[in-house]
Amino acid sequence: MRRFGPQKRQHQTERKAMAKPSLRAALSAGDFVCAPGIHDMITAVIANHVGFDFVYSSGFWGTASVQGIPDAGITTYSEMLSRLQTLCRTSNAAVIADADTGFGGLLNVHHTVKGYEEAGATAIQIEDQEFPKKCGHTPYKRVIPAHEMADKIRVACAARENQAETLIIARTDALAVEGFDKAVERGLIYRDAGADVIFLEALTTEDEMRTACERIDAPMMANMADGGITPILPAATLKDFGYAMAIFPAISGLAAAAGVEQALRVLKTTGTSQSPDVDLFDFGTFNELIGFPEVWEFERKWAGK
Repeated sequence: MRRFGPQKRQHQTERKAMAKPSLRAALSAGDFVCAPGIHDMITAVIANHVGFDFVYSSGFWGTASVQGIPDAGITTYSEMLSRLQTLCRTSNAAVIADADTGFGGLLNVHHTVKGYEEAGATAIQIEDQEFPKKCGHTPYKRVIPAHEMADKIRVACAARENQAETLIIARTDALAVEGFDKAVERGLIYRDAGADVIFLEALTTEDEMRTACERIDAPMMANMADGGITPILPAATLKDFGYAMAIFPAISGLAAAAGVEQALRVLKTTGTSQSPDVDLFDFGTFNELIGFPEVWEFERKWAGK
C-alpha cells in the first residue's frame, strides 16, 4: 500500500499569509494558465500541497460533490456562492469561478458578480445558455440571443469593484445549437461587449479549436473536460493553438471517484483497507494539511485555563 505525503511540510498559517496570484498579470505576461477543477475542500488542500497558482470552481463538480445531483440548473446562486466562499478561504490559489448563466436576468448578473467578487473570485465565468442551463458536454442545450448575452457581459463588467484585477469570462454553448461559425461570431460579439476571456464550449475537433483561436483576437480558454466531447490536449499544444489558459474541471472529481471505487471494492472483497491495491494518503500528513497543528498549539496554550 503506497502512502502519499509531502517531502517538506509548510505551516498552514504561513501559506495563508501569501498573496494570491493575479490572473490578469499572468495573461498579460503570456504565461499559459493551467487550472484544475476543485470539487471539494479535501481536493483544495491537496492542490495547496501540490502547488497551483490558479484553480477552477466548477458548477458541475461542486453540485455533484455537495448535493449528489446533476449540473442541470438546479443549484441556486446562494448554494454556489457558499461553496465559492469556502473554496476561496481554503485555497492558496486564485479561484476562477463558474457562475452558470448569472442565475437570471441582468439584475441577477449584477448581484452574482458582486457576490462572487466579494467571495474572492479572480475571474467570473458566465454562459449564454437559457435557464435552466445544462452541462456543456450533454445534450438539449439552448442559448439566448447573442445581444442578450452581450448585455449580461456589459452588466457583469460594470459590476466589478476591482476593474484592474477581476476578469469576466464569456462562455458560449452555441456550437451545438447554431454551428461553429455562429459560435465564433458570438465569441467576437462577447469580446466587443467587454469580456476579458472568451470560452467556446464543447468544441469537437482540434481543427475547431485551432481555428477558433485564429479567428477570435482575445485571450481564449480551453475546457479540458475528461470524458467530454472536446479532445484532451497538453498545455503546450493548447498554447501553440493560441489558447491563453485551460481548465481541467473533471480531473479531481473523476480521480477521486476512481480511487474511492477501487478502495471500497477491495474493502468489500477482502474485509480490510490494508492492501497493495489501495493507495491511501498519509493520515499524519493530511492532519497537518487540514490545519490540526494550529488546534494542537491552541490546546497546549489554553488547556486547563
